[in-house]
Amino acid sequence: MALFQQTSPAPASRTQDSGAGMSLRTKWAIGGAIGGGALAGVRATGSSARAVCIRDRVTPPARQRASDQEVLAVIRDGQRQQVILAANEDTTVDGVYGFFFDGGKGHARIGRIISYSPAERTVLRDVEAVYAGDLTAARWGWWSGAVYPDPAAAGLPAEDVVIEVDRGQAPAWLVRAGGTARTWAVMVHGRGASRQEALRAVGPALELGLTSLLVSYRNDGLAPSADDGRYGLGSTEWRDIEAAIEYALANGAEEIVLFGWSMGGAICLQTADLSRYRHLIRAMVLDAPVTDWVNVLAHHAQINRIPSLVGRYGQLMLGHPLGRRLTGLSAPVDLKVMDWVSRAVELRTPTLIIHSVDDEYVPYGPSALLAERNPDMVTFEAFNHARHTKEWNVDPARWESVVKAWLRQQLAPRLNPGGIRQGSQPANAGDAATAGKRLQ
Repeated sequence: MALFQQTSPAPASRTQDSGAGMSLRTKWAIGGAIGGGALAGVRATGSSARAVCIRDRVTPPARQRASDQEVLAVIRDGQRQQVILAANEDTTVDGVYGFFFDGGKGHARIGRIISYSPAERTVLRDVEAVYAGDLTAARWGWWSGAVYPDPAAAGLPAEDVVIEVDRGQAPAWLVRAGGTARTWAVMVHGRGASRQEALRAVGPALELGLTSLLVSYRNDGLAPSADDGRYGLGSTEWRDIEAAIEYALANGAEEIVLFGWSMGGAICLQTADLSRYRHLIRAMVLDAPVTDWVNVLAHHAQINRIPSLVGRYGQLMLGHPLGRRLTGLSAPVDLKVMDWVSRAVELRTPTLIIHSVDDEYVPYGPSALLAERNPDMVTFEAFNHARHTKEWNVDPARWESVVKAWLRQQLAPRLNPGGIRQGSQPANAGDAATAGKRLQ
């Protein structure tokens, strides 16, 4: 899911996110910084402008997505439906996607492109399923990588469970593998998304014999909210993932694989670094993860035409105790601690990163650089034309093949003290350390 809402104005008929456009206060602050001409004025006003932008755009949970995708017509083709959509950078990419409408109460699965008219800026696509709502009555909605509304729609038998977290209980879906699974996959969705996002990964996990726990965490609309009601960008949410790991261990798990999307990747990285159970995290699979928040914030400052000096001072306010009044955070967020490109050698958990090179929200560069700086621990797999967190949607067969091949290597029986793998020929520690770099 998107880390930030787009700033272009929406037609009046759409459901408008409260943070969808740059606030008047932010525009005046930036205008004052540019027009004032004095460096002191740029610093003071820039700090406020960027902090306000962070307050309005980055840290608050997205309670309602902006309905920015127009439905032009729904037509019948025998027993099936097709939909004509306004063409844009999302709808003209082939694959399978979720489409939410009627304020999120409606959900359809949209399939292949049948035809595309660049001149008319329209695209005709298959409607594979309508899980809820009346698509024929929809006029606006939003595009999503979350294809299924729940495990049942994906053909997965699941249990509804709750995990004890700070301030209450967080609901989760539990999908058990056959037999006794000692390795569990804990799946962490991204900012503004929900556990629906993780359903795409449960099939490959089951094939590998992993029981899956699809979690919710503070401020995502299902789990209890934090005291300040704002995201910590991974600096606080990891505690809820630690609670999920504790639940898994109490219910038969012996080791953990973390899956994370977007900000969920940042949360997984913090969990592997800080959790008291970090020694039990066998591997991580991260899809379009935030590995360097400074890079992401700078990218969005550029998109929103915020001067770089303003952006740098805003980032300072995010991590400074004096900035709490402007950002709305109850505690500062240390962006340096979450800069895994700079901390690359400190990452000791085998990690697969899948990232599209045209990701419009989280630039792929830091992911590639992290793998370059720590090749023994990090494997980078690039996709093309998938945009943000939709690599599976564009090519599910490839995504699943890459994940399964890499995890099979990571989950192979470990070396015993004598240096022999159970059921295999002798191997050395170097082979084990570099296994993550070789995809079959």
